[in-house]
Amino acid sequence: MRIGVLTGGGDVPGLNPCIKAMVNRAIDNGYEVLGIRRGWMGLLRYNPDADDNKRWIIPLDREAVRRVDRSGGTFLHTSRTRPSNVKGDDMPDFLKEPGKTYDKPQDCTPHILKVIEKLGIDCLVPIGGDDTLSYGEDLSHHGVRVIGIPKTMDNDVYGTDYCIGFSTAVTRSVEFIHALRTSAGSHERIAVIELFGRNSGETSLIAAYLAGVDRALISEVPFDYERLAKLIVDDKSRNPSNYAMLTVSEGAHPKEGTVIETGEADAYGHRKLGGVGQEVGEVLKKLTKQNIIYQQVAYLMRSGAPDSLDLMVAANYAHVAMSLIERGESGRLVCLQRGVYSDVPISTLSQGKKRVNVAELYDSENYRPRVQHVLGMPMFLT
Repeated sequence: MRIGVLTGGGDVPGLNPCIKAMVNRAIDNGYEVLGIRRGWMGLLRYNPDADDNKRWIIPLDREAVRRVDRSGGTFLHTSRTRPSNVKGDDMPDFLKEPGKTYDKPQDCTPHILKVIEKLGIDCLVPIGGDDTLSYGEDLSHHGVRVIGIPKTMDNDVYGTDYCIGFSTAVTRSVEFIHALRTSAGSHERIAVIELFGRNSGETSLIAAYLAGVDRALISEVPFDYERLAKLIVDDKSRNPSNYAMLTVSEGAHPKEGTVIETGEADAYGHRKLGGVGQEVGEVLKKLTKQNIIYQQVAYLMRSGAPDSLDLMVAANYAHVAMSLIERGESGRLVCLQRGVYSDVPISTLSQGKKRVNVAELYDSENYRPRVQHVLGMPMFLT
């Protein structure tokens, strides 16, 4: 048995412990593990006719993973590559036909299948979010044996209550929010903290809930600037230290506006988000005549070592994946559902969108968490 493992999309704490647990159990079983570097790019750039492909594929043994769980990120590296949608500039030279123009994205899946066969990979384990895993689902329809593991600090992979990286992202956010209180309070200002969250505002919502933030803007609910300004000024006046705190998902937008995006779309059709917090701060300053502190937490949310929960879930997801491999399963997604480790068909990914349960968890009129009815709900309120 030869297993291939890769990490795609944004890095999160917990990826390295997941890989380590998988490698050690695989070796106990007498299996081989190949690490595919830079996500799907590793398979795209692998040249079956070349002698040296160490840049893209590395064998993983106990020594290779011995210390990786002590740090965050992914030692295999990552990318936002989708082999079924490769721009001409990103096509490897060895795949280009002489005289052919590549002005439209190319589907390089036939090449990926050839590489998987060349490497002798019996089962492929992609660790990623919706985008990375969706291409894994595509490969499963081409006969590739795939077991997916969900990771994303947005916690928005459909079919699971939890994704690797979410707990640490919230933990970091709460720590930074509390730290920023000292400056906000000292200067008697309104603090606007921008957090990651493209389509799901769960990170902003849960961080605001746990940190006791005054208001929280999430991706799912457009907001009104005039109403927000009045609410946050009232919050500030009621605080004995005369300051207020507001979290903003990077995918949030006003009722009369759109999500702030910049740059070209990537292989999955996503443009870079960021800057809504600064815009919110500038508008609030004009409307309230108050001084503003704007802080974009951004990559700090997913930097550094994982917390204990992400360590546990990452290792346990690896063991669930290995159990599925040992049983001969294919086309499955490792998951947590209502606190129980399980698995679902990987096709579940495309059956819906995971978003904040606004009706149960959010006060859309007052832009704040409203968590009351938790009896019977899963641990992460998803």
